[in-house]
Amino acid sequence: MTDTIGTYEQSPARVRMDPPRTFRRVPLLPHQMRDEITPQRDLFVLAHVGVPRLDAQRWSLTVDGLVRERRQFTLGDIRRLPKIEVQSVHQCAGYPQDPTIATRRVGNVVWGGADLKTVLGGLGIAPQARFLWAYGADRGAYEGIPADPYLKDCPLSRVDAGGVLLAYEVNGEPLDAEHGFPLRLVVPGFYGTNCVKWLTRLHLAETRAGGPFTTTLYNDRIAGDLRPVWEIAPESVIVSPAPHARVGGEIEIWGWAWADGGVAKVEVSTDGGAHWCEAQLGDRHGWSWQKFRFMWTADRAGEVLLMSRATSKRGEVQPASGWRNCVYPVPVRVA
Repeated sequence: MTDTIGTYEQSPARVRMDPPRTFRRVPLLPHQMRDEITPQRDLFVLAHVGVPRLDAQRWSLTVDGLVRERRQFTLGDIRRLPKIEVQSVHQCAGYPQDPTIATRRVGNVVWGGADLKTVLGGLGIAPQARFLWAYGADRGAYEGIPADPYLKDCPLSRVDAGGVLLAYEVNGEPLDAEHGFPLRLVVPGFYGTNCVKWLTRLHLAETRAGGPFTTTLYNDRIAGDLRPVWEIAPESVIVSPAPHARVGGEIEIWGWAWADGGVAKVEVSTDGGAHWCEAQLGDRHGWSWQKFRFMWTADRAGEVLLMSRATSKRGEVQPASGWRNCVYPVPVRVA
């Protein structure tokens, strides 16, 4: 382990941002998500304030706050720890200030890295610590709101539950710059905004972090209360048939469903939501999405609206409209 302060944490002016502004890339629409494991090249990108281009030789990770021992890790230090692989759905929460828009930016990947619970356990966490603050190397402004640097938080209880990684690989490949090279935090079951890319610092604290991405942005007002956008809500998308396809006879309707904690059932409607039938639901691997199938005889000519809705194991149901995880309708024509 090294004893020096992390270069990027001390000298943000030395971080090259390219591009130095909000950057989005969404390669796949729902009907194109045919692979169970999404290749890194097809995994969506949302960089709120730009993409840092970091030199792994100059990078380090600081862990401080309510721990017995403040430590500094190089990438080599992290890679020498036992490697853990976690399969997990990875989803963008959508627009930070408008949870009513469903963006369908999602994939399913295998992350590789070090187990964070084990790393923190070796540093001696103080009993009053309740939250993990995660800092990225990205600095700038998102829609006029300064973030210096990007900062998110996570309940320590989620870390204690297991599966949270200091990830340096996705699907066996090194992270590329857009997806967080050299290291990112991965919190399976939480929306991607919480999986801080270009990680430079972890801070153990008694309270939540006070940055704009934990206060102004990514908070939902529900029944008068503000709730952080953490756990992924139940959602499903139909992959096949594709929108506006021409169909006829007996066809298979299939797609993916996911939720933090897993999906209990998926229902399919072939009449725009008037009636629902339960689909066959596949297994879950770690925190992955689950495949569903439903056989349908398309024997009435005309326009038909196909829908699917997921119910989580906690009993939450995918809403019909008006929220980030609302039902995804697929119009088709029966020949």
